[in-house]
Amino acid sequence: MVSIICDLDPLDECLFQHGLQLTPNGRFVRWLPTNPNHPRNWSFRRKTYDLTIINLMDLFTTASSTAGTITAKAAHTEYGIDETLALFLFVSMSLLGQLAGSILFAPYSEAFGRRNLYITSGILFTVGCVIIASVRSLAAVVVGRCATGFLSSIPANVLAGSIEDMYRSRQRTWWLCIWSVASNLGLILGPIVGAYLTSNLGWRWVFYVAACIIGFLTILLFFIRESRPSLLLVRQVTEFRKTTGMKTPPPLNPDHTPDFHTFIRTTLVRPVELFAEPIVICVAVMTSTAFGLVYLFTEALQPIYQDLGFDSKSSSLAFIGLGIGIVLSILTRFADDQIIAKYLRDGRQLLPEHKLLGIYIGSPLLAIGLWWFAWAIPSYADGIHWIVPTIPLVLIGYALNEFPTVLLGYLADSYLSYAASGLAAVASLRAILSATFPLFARQMFSALGNNVAVSILAAVGTMFCVIPPLFGRYGTRIRAKSKFARYSLRTHEENCVDNDEFLPKAPEVPTGGDTV
Repeated sequence: MVSIICDLDPLDECLFQHGLQLTPNGRFVRWLPTNPNHPRNWSFRRKTYDLTIINLMDLFTTASSTAGTITAKAAHTEYGIDETLALFLFVSMSLLGQLAGSILFAPYSEAFGRRNLYITSGILFTVGCVIIASVRSLAAVVVGRCATGFLSSIPANVLAGSIEDMYRSRQRTWWLCIWSVASNLGLILGPIVGAYLTSNLGWRWVFYVAACIIGFLTILLFFIRESRPSLLLVRQVTEFRKTTGMKTPPPLNPDHTPDFHTFIRTTLVRPVELFAEPIVICVAVMTSTAFGLVYLFTEALQPIYQDLGFDSKSSSLAFIGLGIGIVLSILTRFADDQIIAKYLRDGRQLLPEHKLLGIYIGSPLLAIGLWWFAWAIPSYADGIHWIVPTIPLVLIGYALNEFPTVLLGYLADSYLSYAASGLAAVASLRAILSATFPLFARQMFSALGNNVAVSILAAVGTMFCVIPPLFGRYGTRIRAKSKFARYSLRTHEENCVDNDEFLPKAPEVPTGGDTV
């Protein structure tokens, strides 16, 4: 019936029947806002299934990463190597692999799609874990940890782009929070599970268990759908031409990459270029330090609690304090939701800077928590009850979750269609710091003492308190000067189905071309 109508009606009417429309200048075909095939219009069940499975992938691959500190301590005697070298092979190699993947996979997903990347990462990650656990060779550890780290960067970085594909600004806040909670709980879960599995079954079982879990999730990944709107639009326009036999202008595709060579030459350098942006730099430094702090704690926290009377297994439970703070940070999202609702109710424009409440709270809490923890642990506070240094861990955990939740959400709102590339730039620095922190943690705490070592971290956390007010006051001006923010917002308005009237409008800039 649709084909008969298309034979009789003009092109624009026929496109309308298929959920498509011409751009105002008539040069391209774009989505109709009500098109059910656009990921923003998928059912709640469809979107929830896809994002839940990917979040679980991120949680367990992250847990596998932080469990590396525990397995390194157990494996260094078996392989006859120094403990610092073991940390480098079991932890840093994984994170350096993640660094390479962060640069590659996010822009690749923007150009060629996301679904196949998720499935491939699950399959090969499972194989890598089996190799580490079953092949009794140090070379297998090196290859396996580097490969699994490389592949873990796919859910860790591409997921933010999938969230942006499926959800408008208001709903995106909640899913970015869920993503951050899942990722951070993975950081916390790794040392705890790693300690108990290593103690009871041996360090190889950490990777056997990881292989089983990731293998099962990979099977579930086969049932998710491709979510990149520009790629889906190309497919739908192609199907439209086949079905109707009509010629159309090309689909509006800001991600068009004609071949892999062009991808390498242009798209791949986008995260590197974005790293020069002030917003990306600040977000990268703050969130990377937060992640690096957790990796440092995987090396430093258990000895501190052993000084408080815990054994090697139960000392890992100190991470529960951080986990409680991570979960409590969800409460801030209700306050964010009220702020958004107020702006909508008043008919005012909501800017990304209006969703920074969590970082205004989290920055001082991180500083307070670190200063408190610094002087509530041995050797300064010998004989103190374990609850006294554990309470500030809750404050630190809250801040560690607010940093990525709010700042990565702020980055996503600022760069929209290029959120995955911006997050890849952040993830690169995150991987470097996370790979580095555990290597000097033991030496730092031994040379300076627990109290001074944590005080240095507290001083860094105190300096971060300056960033939120700067974003709040100058963020709009910074985005107006960014060619990436301007261009991504313009393509977003042209190509995406987004009825959020409170999204910031593209800044007025002098004409002269803004192609990124």
